Amino acid sequence: MSISSVCVFCGSRTGDDPAFMKDAKTLGTGIAENGWRLVYGAGDIGLMGSVANAAQMAGGDTFGVIPKHLVDWEVGKKDLTRYIITETMHERKKVMFMNCNAVVVLPGGAGSLDELLEVLTWRQLRLHEKPIIIVNTNGYWDILKQLMNSVVARGFAEESLLDFLTWVPDAAGALDALKDA
Repeated sequence: MSISSVCVFCGSRTGDDPAFMKDAKTLGTGIAENGWRLVYGAGDIGLMGSVANAAQMAGGDTFGVIPKHLVDWEVGKKDLTRYIITETMHERKKVMFMNCNAVVVLPGGAGSLDELLEVLTWRQLRLHEKPIIIVNTNGYWDILKQLMNSVVARGFAEESLLDFLTWVPDAAGALDALKDA
């Protein structure tokens, strides 16, 4: 599979570790430098805004999708190459996912988890074969990895579930994984 468009799920906050912001900027820059389109949640704050601003600074194509009720809250970034306003969060996820051929997950909160778990579920149900890459900056997602292993060990998923996620330590690792996809 050749990658042309990368969906990034990440926080609308910056978190407590400067490495989160560094990885967001590195990922955004790398997406643009590789000629891939960035697809993301259209926010201009937190890691979302950092990924998009870095991609724009590097001359990248940016595709933002935001539900109307978050336009003010997440400060909708209207200077993107393409800016879509949806009715609902579910529609946002669907539009983002349908407009990419790989997913990268940076640190984030409940929204990022929701997005990740939905695309992981779709993969488990054989609805797609897109790569899902988890950027585990300074071990941020370690507990999620433990949870996924527990889900399998406790009999609630086949071991193949674990193969649907590619774990990398940083944004550079995510860019390498995208190149190898």
